[in-house]
Amino acid sequence: MAAVDTTAKEMEALHVGQNDEMNENLIKGDKASSSNSATLAAQSSPPEDDDDEAQADGPSQDGAPAVKKKKKKNKSKKKKDPLQQTDPPSIPVDELFPSGEFPEGEIQQYKDDNLWRTTSEEKRELERLQKPMYNSVRRAAEVHRQVRKYMRSIIKPGMLMVDLCETLENMVRKLIKENGLQAGIAFPTGCSLNWVAAHWTPNAGDKTVLQYDDVMKLDFGTHIDGYIVDCAFTVAFNPMYDPLLQATRDATNTGIKEAGIDARLCDVGAAIQEVMESYEVEINGKVFQVKSVRNLNGHSIGPYQIHAGKSVPIVKGGEQTKMEEGEFYAIETFGSTGKGFVREDLECSHYMKNFDVGHVPLRLAKAKQLLGTINNNFGTLAFCRRYLDRLGETKYLMALKNLCDNGIVQPYPPLCDVRGSYVSQFEHTILLRPTCKEVISRGDDY
Repeated sequence: MAAVDTTAKEMEALHVGQNDEMNENLIKGDKASSSNSATLAAQSSPPEDDDDEAQADGPSQDGAPAVKKKKKKNKSKKKKDPLQQTDPPSIPVDELFPSGEFPEGEIQQYKDDNLWRTTSEEKRELERLQKPMYNSVRRAAEVHRQVRKYMRSIIKPGMLMVDLCETLENMVRKLIKENGLQAGIAFPTGCSLNWVAAHWTPNAGDKTVLQYDDVMKLDFGTHIDGYIVDCAFTVAFNPMYDPLLQATRDATNTGIKEAGIDARLCDVGAAIQEVMESYEVEINGKVFQVKSVRNLNGHSIGPYQIHAGKSVPIVKGGEQTKMEEGEFYAIETFGSTGKGFVREDLECSHYMKNFDVGHVPLRLAKAKQLLGTINNNFGTLAFCRRYLDRLGETKYLMALKNLCDNGIVQPYPPLCDVRGSYVSQFEHTILLRPTCKEVISRGDDY
């Protein structure tokens, strides 16, 4: 409440419970007698919310000014609504959660021999020690949820693929407050179409347009301090592809359900394949059994390392290696109407510096300069040619090839099934916490 000088007569009016508006009118007007003031007070009707507060506080003579201060303070608090995201999203996620605590993902309990973990005080203490790390990855996941929610609302046939990718990536940069290697995009936006299963994003000048009958896998990642959220979904406008999408959605959820501490990777893969291949899809009058793509896998994730060494198969017969406490996994499945086997094809767009590479002497000056750009901006996170263009790099293809030939950078060409087939994908990132399994990237959409 603003500080205002008052006379004794005006204070008397306050004592009988006048509202602020009446006080201002009295102060601004000529000083009236106490009888006139009382008459004005009787004729005035206080605002509805003030009347409610007066009833709650009860009439008071001695403490009236204090009550008025309290009511004013409460009014000011009501005006401070929590910050809401704009449409399209533009407010960084950390500003939407001023407490610094970000929402956790879906919690799934362990089963069988790991049930005891739920109530173990020792395991709970381990989680308390890891809280800062959990919070970082949850922040990255919240950015992913908000960006994909918006993208799903605007994606439509006729969009240029390069425009789609750049809209998505610029939004990630804004919501995550991109900051070098501390926060940003974890890998290039994959928007592979139809028989292309993965690792395709448009290079500069690409004029590919999204069509009504396309099946697009939208796979993008976010990270905070190198903790990566890898999550993907499939977009198809024609409802005849719905069974294909449902097959991969259910197969991914099955893989998540079967994953856990001490779970064998081969058992997870067998469960995924059983669900995936129970589906059929009719496309243009022809029925196809949905096949798991046998040479594509989920994978463990490490800090600044998208593929951390363990593979989660999506067919039976995989390794008997076990999942362990504290590990992150990307559980992703690919369902195909083709052969269920992919090969490298088309122009390469994805690249990544090898995680374990040491110092390699380079003779080409441009290659040395390009390596410096890669180290400073991506480290061991994946990048694409559009990202180099954005940083102002030009005429770098020979230097990039030199880095690949020397084993410093690894190219990741698009992975394709047979032409004319269709591949769908769904993916989530999970964390095997000491007491439970958290599906970090789970949202209302999938």
